[in-house]
Amino acid sequence: MFLTDGFTSYEVLDCGNGEKLERWGDVYLRRPDPQAIWPPRMPELWEKAQAWYHRSERGGGSWEFMASLPERWTLSYRDLSFYVRPTGFKHTGLFPEQGANWDWMSGLIRERVAQGRTVNVLNLFGYTGAATMACAKAGATVCHVDVAKGMVQWAKENRELCGIPETQTRWIIDDAKKFVEREIRRGHFYDGILMDPPSYGRGPGGEVWRLEDELYHLADICAQALSNQPLFYLINGYTTGFQASVLSNMIDMTVVPRFGGRVTADELCLPVTAGGVLPCGTSGRWQV
Repeated sequence: MFLTDGFTSYEVLDCGNGEKLERWGDVYLRRPDPQAIWPPRMPELWEKAQAWYHRSERGGGSWEFMASLPERWTLSYRDLSFYVRPTGFKHTGLFPEQGANWDWMSGLIRERVAQGRTVNVLNLFGYTGAATMACAKAGATVCHVDVAKGMVQWAKENRELCGIPETQTRWIIDDAKKFVEREIRRGHFYDGILMDPPSYGRGPGGEVWRLEDELYHLADICAQALSNQPLFYLINGYTTGFQASVLSNMIDMTVVPRFGGRVTADELCLPVTAGGVLPCGTSGRWQV
């Protein structure tokens, strides 16, 4: 498994009955998690929850606040800092399990930068920019792409919070596939590419995105956008039913024939303070 265990300001306290109890700094949140099908190990901990996200039978859901929370607050991971807050879609603007991938990419980038070489990274479906910050902090120049203007603004605020120079980031509000196709035509290539595509979404022109229909084609296009000396390639998957081997197969078919290298794919997991680990998604990684 790819286990993120470097947080001190975040932890999964307990999970069970389709939910998880988390500590985000000094704030305790209770959120749905369909993977946690077992009973909680420490039911008494759940009284700590200050906000509880309830799913609706009609889809979506809403927060119940048992205490007054800050409008937003900061969370740290190693030398990075991020703004977090409860959103209307149960999320907080950060996926802590991705810390394992931030560490992996940062290590590769720092090694190449130490050799006096530049690293250009493309972050697709970049959301609020945690991976962008990790790569930039390690010394890369990052092109951050997301279709949601509000998320890009949030990412820019995270850049300022992390103290990363503006010259290290480029912000694009656009459809991921169309942007990559244009970059290839322009002759713009990247040493590292990562993507975190949603299961379903719409582009700026109303284009419908369905992961099972689009992901392989996007993975293939992105492989063509890698530079002649690529460093890494990463696909994250949160869609139920998408196994790690699915991501591994796609990378093996699109990247390996051109560059060789090594593919690893596994579950993303977080340690649970009450015991065990919580599976949070999958990642497929490639490196030389």
